[in-house]
Amino acid sequence: MGVPDWLERTELLIGEESIHKLKNAQILLVGLGGVGSYAGEFLVRAGIGSLIIIDGDRVDPTNINRQMQALHSTIGLSKAELLRQRFLDINPGLQIEIHTSFMEPADMELLLQQVEIDFVLDCIDSVLPKLTLIKAAVRAKVKVISAMGAGGKFDPSKVKVADISNTRECKFAQTVRKRLKYLGIRKGILAVYSEEIQPKSALQYTDGSAYKRSFYGTISYMPALFGLRMAAEAISRIIKA
Repeated sequence: MGVPDWLERTELLIGEESIHKLKNAQILLVGLGGVGSYAGEFLVRAGIGSLIIIDGDRVDPTNINRQMQALHSTIGLSKAELLRQRFLDINPGLQIEIHTSFMEPADMELLLQQVEIDFVLDCIDSVLPKLTLIKAAVRAKVKVISAMGAGGKFDPSKVKVADISNTRECKFAQTVRKRLKYLGIRKGILAVYSEEIQPKSALQYTDGSAYKRSFYGTISYMPALFGLRMAAEAISRIIKA
């Protein structure tokens, strides 16, 4: 079967064999906020054939400044369902499975053990659920690309990709790195992070609900850039495998 017309320009760049590699790949994408929504978009437009997306959240007005599916017309709707519709409109042949509730640790481990996954893209912005996902992926021997903190960052040139053990100047990455060490995980997790120092003025504390004690202000393009770098790493590594 030939390459579909909408992937003609992609095939011209990477070749038919790579197109088929992407079509046969399956990605687990967890967290569909500013980072995850754009990561998913770039994966689908590149021709990834199978995608599992997970997010129990609904669109809030505060999401509009940075999230792909967040519009005034979509406030209150499921982020996962909105992206399912959008992704199928890009690639009607996409095999997509959605979960519109946050998964319990045992369910996540079961999913990773039962389904063949090429990459996990961890776009979770809270420490405890992120650690749970990474731990489950490591146990299942599935490769992980994990997003660190895009909040409070402004300079695109400071965004880097490195093993979690080599991240610098990112408080979120430092916290994740220390907690992973307690779980016996010191390296082997690819991280997208920024070396830019966050201004204290951009920090706001919360009541601690939804695993969040605080959050930083965010500019429109930074989460998208994190998502782009994550998708690019996954696509490149699948093609080269």
